[in-house]
Amino acid sequence: MAIEKNVAASGLEHLRPARMRIETTVLMSHGDQSHPTELVDISATGLLVRRPLGWKGELGEPWVLDMIFGNDLHIHLEATVARISDHHIGYAYSRIPEDKQVPLWNLLGGYADILEQWRN
Repeated sequence: MAIEKNVAASGLEHLRPARMRIETTVLMSHGDQSHPTELVDISATGLLVRRPLGWKGELGEPWVLDMIFGNDLHIHLEATVARISDHHIGYAYSRIPEDKQVPLWNLLGGYADILEQWRN
């Protein structure tokens, strides 16, 4: 399948896995650092969280993320820092334990198979 790239006046448009907006608390851990924060959105390849005050991290750095959805879904995974802004941190999954893969895909539902456009 070929992916068509369109050039818009404001920049290049690209396709990425669709992001599902869902609210929950995320505990981020790296070495002796740990920070609670809020999930902004989640996709089949990563997630975006609010950047907590005092967070110190770098692109490519590995973090452990713990999320609880509802009363019965706990997803614990490893991710690397893919994007950093003043207000958000984007993570790309690096390791999803085998027993958490199906629950994550079930949570994402149709979002796991959809691509959406975005601009740089």
